[in-house]
Amino acid sequence: MIPPADSLLKYDTPVLVSRNTEKRSPKARPLKVSPQQPGPSGPVPQPPKTKLPSTSCVPDPTKQAEEILNAILPPREWVEDTQLWIQQVSSTPSTRMDVVHLQEQLDLKLQQRQARETGICPVRRELYSQCFDELIREVTINCAERGLLLLRVRDEIRMTIAAYQTLYESSVAFGMRKALQAEQGKSDMERKIAELETEKRDLERQVNEQKAKCEAVEKRESERRQVEEKKHNEEIQFLKRTNQQLKVIAAPAQAQLEGIIAPKK
Repeated sequence: MIPPADSLLKYDTPVLVSRNTEKRSPKARPLKVSPQQPGPSGPVPQPPKTKLPSTSCVPDPTKQAEEILNAILPPREWVEDTQLWIQQVSSTPSTRMDVVHLQEQLDLKLQQRQARETGICPVRRELYSQCFDELIREVTINCAERGLLLLRVRDEIRMTIAAYQTLYESSVAFGMRKALQAEQGKSDMERKIAELETEKRDLERQVNEQKAKCEAVEKRESERRQVEEKKHNEEIQFLKRTNQQLKVIAAPAQAQLEGIIAPKK
């Protein structure tokens, strides 16, 4: 027989259910079981006794504690060769040596399975969960109410861890969405930058063309101005020469006219 994975939680010896693949149900009739040969894991469970008519209705505290223990820590089942095996949690009270041994086993398994000492570690969480279940089992045997209270604490811790896990998964999904949006925005921004760079190059080309046109116009106007100034200077020189010539020609006539006018005075 290949038993389930080893656990820090103490179990009784597995028992074989005679009805091979059928599972028990609360309303089904009791199934015949055959106890396995005794092993080192725990004592051999006693065969079921025939119920005798009782005149008292007071419940048995031991049986009630076992029922509470089975409700808190359900038995584990597995199928091998079409045979259903059931292993219930041990109801044997524990001693201080058992607690010391549990601590040693916890440290040993943490070392064997190479659990991380800090941070998030599923292996360490699983082993400590098994250790907590074993402590709940030990406490429940001595005081069922205390075991139920520890059960509430365990469920609250698991619910808190599940809430943190859900929050972590949602935050990871949110981060992935933001990363995808950032990538998409980055692509859009890169495309917009390329468009702006193209527009910039076109504007620079237009500016260079306008500068070239302006330089050409300035050069043409400068040449025209030089030509106009040269022509104007030539006209001035021509007029000066003409005026000088006219003065030269008109000088004798003026002197003669002055000579004619002078005797009359």
